Amino acid sequence: MHRYACPVPLQIPPNCDLTLGLVCVDKSVTGTTVWRMRVDERFLNPAGIMQGGFLSAVLDSAMGASAVSVSEGRKVSVANTEMKVSFLRPARVGEVLTCTATVLKAGGVITFVEAKIVNEDEKVVATASSSYLIRERAE
Repeated sequence: MHRYACPVPLQIPPNCDLTLGLVCVDKSVTGTTVWRMRVDERFLNPAGIMQGGFLSAVLDSAMGASAVSVSEGRKVSVANTEMKVSFLRPARVGEVLTCTATVLKAGGVITFVEAKIVNEDEKVVATASSSYLIRERAE
């Protein structure tokens, strides 16, 4: 079982983060979150490298968390409205990847975010930019 290194009271990690083994390692700066995960053989494509959809999922989870972090105490949900991903180098089984996501511009309805994934050698594996629709949550 994975535990978040950035505990939030009563927050349960979403299943997608648990499946990826994605763990928040820093959210000390509002609008920026840092995540880590180890490439597992379950995520490999037939060429033996991490399939791009899984890298995209890591980027999306990290950017969504960063978008929520600028909600200024409001209870919100976010939905990715579009995302552009660039794959720059392969991620191989056993590598630890670090994903940093940063809000570029926070808005009341749309928030713009970018992220990058680096490997253990600090080489960029993938980058993304996205916009998130912000909606108030009823609780």
